[in-house]
Amino acid sequence: MFQLRFTTVVEAPLTVAFDVARSLGRPWPVPLEEVVSVRPVRDVYAVGPGRGWRWLTHSRRFSATGAGTLVDEQVDWATSLPGVLGWVLDRVLRRRVQRAMQAHLDAYAAAAARRALDVVQVVGAALVDGDRVLVAQRSGGPYDGCWEFPGGKVEPGEDDLAALVREIREELGAVVVPQAFLGEVVLDGVVAGGLPGASTLRVWWARIADGGELTAHEHAELRWLRADELEALEWIPADRPLLPAVQDLLTRL
Repeated sequence: MFQLRFTTVVEAPLTVAFDVARSLGRPWPVPLEEVVSVRPVRDVYAVGPGRGWRWLTHSRRFSATGAGTLVDEQVDWATSLPGVLGWVLDRVLRRRVQRAMQAHLDAYAAAAARRALDVVQVVGAALVDGDRVLVAQRSGGPYDGCWEFPGGKVEPGEDDLAALVREIREELGAVVVPQAFLGEVVLDGVVAGGLPGASTLRVWWARIADGGELTAHEHAELRWLRADELEALEWIPADRPLLPAVQDLLTRL
């Protein structure tokens, strides 16, 4: 069996990176059959005997980072000839796979970045002070009374971190300094009129700039809580999956 791995970062959220990858398909001369597909984190495709191979599989894993979506791709194959002839054939196939994948990845990264411009994203901040994190209670709307990490929608042409700083200033009247990316969650509903499940919530942990004071301009209540106090709250569905990452952060700082 022979194997090649490829890694690329696309400037797009998980959902867009996955959907565009699916729509572009794979750069092979024959169609592959779907084996596994778990949106937006993983898919595996395979094909039987083809041009020099006995079988070939192409797997992809998608993971969130602060810079976009990290896509790890792996191509495995077995040649149809034994011994020295198989070794020679593998060299030929390896060069063919590398050329095809490089052209494919360049086109894919560009297509995903373009598609991301049409999807409204949401950003949030886990504001940390010592061993506590700020949580905010919603006022009004379908999740009235539920708790969340403050944040909001990214405006067209706006950078995620710039949007994060702006949203916290508007909601809490304070300037924050983002520190590191925490995680990304797929939003099931419709955001700003987009397709269901197209947008994601991307969260960073951050600190309040020196001397900053918080005022709840849009929330009913603000609380500073420790890691062991977070689970007891009634969270909005999008934010609850981020609790383990926030709890781990608070225990490490």
